[in-house]
Amino acid sequence: MAITVNLRYTGKNGAAQAFAREMISSGTVEKIRSEKGNLRYEYYLPFGDEKAAGENSSETILLIDSWENQEAIDLHHASPMMKTIAELREKYDLHMTIERFVSDGKIPEQDKTFIRR
Repeated sequence: MAITVNLRYTGKNGAAQAFAREMISSGTVEKIRSEKGNLRYEYYLPFGDEKAAGENSSETILLIDSWENQEAIDLHHASPMMKTIAELREKYDLHMTIERFVSDGKIPEQDKTFIRR
């Protein structure tokens, strides 16, 4: 069962976007994506998400972070990348909200009719 974590980073004056850009340009994102068990590590700009973010959506970045299992997450949390991430969060004075989802990998038949392929 895959575990997906949605992290919303919020800051001021474009700090969340600057954080994501530095994560990418420093090579940290590619290192995380190459870790054993990582399925997805992508940043997005949410639109119209002011209520969920508690801030203007232009000051928010959504990270979708997905892993094969809890063991892969635990290994990631013990990796050197976590120190880099923590330092950058501090540098950009970011705050976070987190949602965690466990996937059963199944799409119910009644939902499949709504999926356009």
